[in-house]
Amino acid sequence: MILLKTDRLSLRKIDTDDAEFILQLLNDPAFKQYVGDKNVRDLESAKTYILEGPVASYQSCGYGLYLVETIDNRTPIGICGILKRDFLDHADLGFALMPAYREAGYAFEAAQATIELARSDLKLSRIVAFTAANNSRSIKLLEKLGMAFDRIIDLPADGKRVKLYGCSLIGRFA
Repeated sequence: MILLKTDRLSLRKIDTDDAEFILQLLNDPAFKQYVGDKNVRDLESAKTYILEGPVASYQSCGYGLYLVETIDNRTPIGICGILKRDFLDHADLGFALMPAYREAGYAFEAAQATIELARSDLKLSRIVAFTAANNSRSIKLLEKLGMAFDRIIDLPADGKRVKLYGCSLIGRFA
């Protein structure tokens, strides 16, 4: 079931049928470098990741990461969505695309639709996002989305220092 639709993309909930794609995405070198190694090495661990990550988030929060597909041929190209992490005061935007689909405006399109979902349907008042300090593409995207740098934080899992961005969703229009 499609949750969001843009001119070129649709976003839907991830399920275990998407394990092969998730396995590829999570093992992309850029994903490992900027997001982290999720230790997903085979289809079974990809299914476990889906059930314990996105599916569990849908059940507990009512939102999570969504599969991003092209409208024309339903090709999965990445993930984008909203996460609620214990160490952040607000829900955060997350996104990752396969290499062939980067720098074509897809991340902006998916993220913009996701932020509108957070504002209009989920009634969130603020959204944040974090990225590695050296991930210039993500920083540029967050700023294009209207997010402003807030501060440097240390991730609790590994102590990695990242840049935290955020923006108010109150009064924001699509």
